[in-house]
Amino acid sequence: MKIYTKTGDKGETGLLGGGRVSKADLRIEAYGTLDELNAVLGVLVQYVPAEDVEPIRRIQWTLFTIGSHLAAGRSEKPLPLPILEPEEVRWLENDIDRRAAEIPPMRHFILPGSCQSEAYAQLARTVCRRAERRLVALHAQEAVNPLFIEYLNRLSDWLFVLGRHLSHRAGAEEILWKPEKSRPAPSAGS
Repeated sequence: MKIYTKTGDKGETGLLGGGRVSKADLRIEAYGTLDELNAVLGVLVQYVPAEDVEPIRRIQWTLFTIGSHLAAGRSEKPLPLPILEPEEVRWLENDIDRRAAEIPPMRHFILPGSCQSEAYAQLARTVCRRAERRLVALHAQEAVNPLFIEYLNRLSDWLFVLGRHLSHRAGAEEILWKPEKSRPAPSAGS
């Protein structure tokens, strides 16, 4: 099978459940952003300790589950798609609580970039928030499983806490944003 089909050359794509839609369709934008998030997680997993690999792979799997439902479209016949269980949201919440208990309380906003893994976790968080916004926009147009939106909302929280947790375990100092202080002075080369 060839990777290129030429069927999308005019700006449309096919849905798993049949039919074609514009590549600018909200549904395509939503699952395309999930795909982007999955790719960012694929980068992040290269920079985390071994014990964080399985949780990230679990999340990648779940994102594919959500994406498969979005890609199915409004099929008239049921497709054999994997199910997103509410347990996945509870798992994120429990892991957030566990990680948050291991790091100092947050007293200021933080800037991403205390260490490489934390920076990638924060990048993933921002892409997750965008995926959530795309899903909410699609849901305003047509019904979307509310559990998908709930999962993405919780996942962005998980990614934020993961970033702080990674920074803490690496011994990196968080970069605090304190509005009462002036910005760092520019370097001589700036």
